Amino acid sequence: MIELVIDQRRKDLGGFEVGRVLPFAKRRTVGPFIFFDHMGPVEFAPGFPRTVDVRPHPHIGLSTVTYLFDGEITHRDSVGVTQKIHPGEVNWMVAGSGITHSERFETLRAEGGKMHGIQAWCALPVEREEIDPSFHHHGVEDLPTYEGGGMWARLIAGEAFGAKAAVKTHSPMFYVHWRLQPGAQAQLPAEYPERAAYVAQGVVEVDGRQFQAGQMLVFQPGQPVLFTAVTEAMVMLLGGEPIGPRFIEWNFVSSSKERLEQAKADWKAGRMKLPDADDSEFIPLPEPAPPNPMS
Repeated sequence: MIELVIDQRRKDLGGFEVGRVLPFAKRRTVGPFIFFDHMGPVEFAPGFPRTVDVRPHPHIGLSTVTYLFDGEITHRDSVGVTQKIHPGEVNWMVAGSGITHSERFETLRAEGGKMHGIQAWCALPVEREEIDPSFHHHGVEDLPTYEGGGMWARLIAGEAFGAKAAVKTHSPMFYVHWRLQPGAQAQLPAEYPERAAYVAQGVVEVDGRQFQAGQMLVFQPGQPVLFTAVTEAMVMLLGGEPIGPRFIEWNFVSSSKERLEQAKADWKAGRMKLPDADDSEFIPLPEPAPPNPMS
């Protein structure tokens, strides 16, 4: 039933930590999901430095999906959108042929508070990799919810459990937020060929084994999966139809290595437009790592 268990790898992004889950050496994607970061949880004191903010940077060939449990982020992008996101809402940014954006923690800097959430990337299908960039914000009214038997569920994107979110997706997929009370049971159906569950909080039991926060379970196809909450728990379900092989370098995703090189050259040469409301700084293209003399 369980094909692979991936433990998050903690990374410091210059003021707060994330748990990097995807991509992983033994599993690059789950459905269209090619990147999965667990942000925080972290408690910010008022007045923390602006260096914690994510300065303008580029993307191609993907959609970014931001979902918060706690906190607030201000998004600004090169298609002219400025949008705050709050817990339970979705920011869905389609990079397509190219977009730049920043993520600022202005309200938290002023007031202090907790930051906790997930940022994921979904690779676009080959025939849609170069569509026009766009941004879509969805409040809780666009996201179907269910409650019963000690379980609360929200469909963040795609289709699952007989429901469909109002978020426009580009390939068959699902993305679900579960909250489970101790002892509650919930089942992930077998309707998609690629499925995974990420334990964001607490402890759950699957197939006679216990798993804790920071672990992603990747499941074999064809069988439903029963979860039992050992403690109060929060679980993210994700997956869909396979998207095919992709190359990923820095913030760029593509089915073509040549397209990645073009995107890198465009960013380095300043040919990608910065957000109108946030064009005073940007993240430079990382320099290639020097060769390892021991390799």
